[in-house]
Amino acid sequence: MRAAVLREIGGETLEIVDDVTVGELGPTDVKVDIKATGVCHSDLHAMKGDLPQGAPFVPGHEGAGVVSEVGSAVTRLSVGDHVVVAWSPPCGQCVACVDQKSPHLCIMIQFAIAGVPRFKEGGTDLFGMAGTGTFAEQLIVPQEAAIKIDDDVPFEIASLIGCGVTTGVGAAINTAKVEPGSTCVVFGCGGVGISVIQGCRVAGAAAIVAVDLNDEKLEMAKRFGATHSVKPDGLDALKGEVTGMAGGFDYAFEAIGLPQTVRAAYDAVRRGGTAIVVGVGNMGQTVEFNMFELFFQEKTLKGSYYGSADVRSDFNRFLRLWKAGKLDLEGMISQRITLDDVNDAIQKMKRGEVIRSVIEL
Repeated sequence: MRAAVLREIGGETLEIVDDVTVGELGPTDVKVDIKATGVCHSDLHAMKGDLPQGAPFVPGHEGAGVVSEVGSAVTRLSVGDHVVVAWSPPCGQCVACVDQKSPHLCIMIQFAIAGVPRFKEGGTDLFGMAGTGTFAEQLIVPQEAAIKIDDDVPFEIASLIGCGVTTGVGAAINTAKVEPGSTCVVFGCGGVGISVIQGCRVAGAAAIVAVDLNDEKLEMAKRFGATHSVKPDGLDALKGEVTGMAGGFDYAFEAIGLPQTVRAAYDAVRRGGTAIVVGVGNMGQTVEFNMFELFFQEKTLKGSYYGSADVRSDFNRFLRLWKAGKLDLEGMISQRITLDDVNDAIQKMKRGEVIRSVIEL
C-alpha cells in the first residue's frame, strides 16, 4: 500500500512509497482503511523532534476510515463500521480511567503501542506516529483506538475530530469549563486555535478575542466566532476595552506552544482567572514565574491534553454539535489533497496559509 514516510527525525520532506505493509492483526486489534486524514501541526512537531517519536515513521494521527478486519477477541467493532482514529485512547481499567475519572490521561494503551513498529517497508520496520500513522492507506490499532461514528458523517469531517477539533473545543468545554457570559482570549489561530474559539462560542462566552500575527487568520477567526481580533502589540489596549474593571480575561488559551505566548496568556487573565496551555511545546523550553505573583494573583495555569476529552463519548458529542450547526467543520477544511501533495501541505501549514489540509485516500 501507499504511505508517507519520514526517514529520520529532523527531516523536512516525507517520501511517498508504495510498498508498505501493516503488521500482524492481534486478537483485540482492528484494521482500518483510512479514507481521510488531516495534516496537523503535531505531525510537524513529531518530525522536528519536539514530540518523542521513533523513526523511521509514518506521520499522521488525525484520521477516519472503515474497519476492514477485526481480531478474534474484538467485541466493540464490526467490519464495515465507520470510525475515527484516537491516538491516545483510554484503556477503561486503570487508575486514571476509573479512580480519577480522567480517561484522557490514560497512557496504558498509548505507551504499549507507540514503541512498537506499526508497518514494514520491505525488511525495514516503520513506526506509526503516536502508535497510529494515518498517512497510510491502512493501519492496525487496538479496538479502543477506533471510535465508531454514524455512517452518514463524511470522512473528511470525521477526520478533524481525531485531533484538532477535539483538542481545541475540548480545551474550552472540558478543561477550562468556560462559563456563559465570560470573556476569553485565544493566542494562535491555526486549526486548534480556531477550534478553541468555536468551543468558547458554543460554551456561551460573551467576548472572544483572537490574537495572531497573521492578518488573514485574524479575519478568518471572526468567521468562527471571535468577537474581536488583534495582533499581540494591540492586546493590552483591547483587554482594557473588553474586560473593563476586571483587569483581564476570565480565560486565556495558548494554542501555539511557545514560552512567550504561555507567559502572555497567563498575564492576560484577571486575578483569579484561568490560563490554559493547549499548544505543544519543546521539552527543553521553560516559562518563568515569580513566587509572589503565583501567590498573590491566585491564577490557574493548566495544561490541556487532547482537550481533556473522553474520546469514547466526546467524538460523537462534537459530531452532534456539527450536525446541529453549532460547529463549523466544513469551513475549517482549507483544501482537499492527495497523499502526493502532503509535503506542499506541510509547507503551507508552516506559513500559516491553511487551517487544515485534508488528505483523501
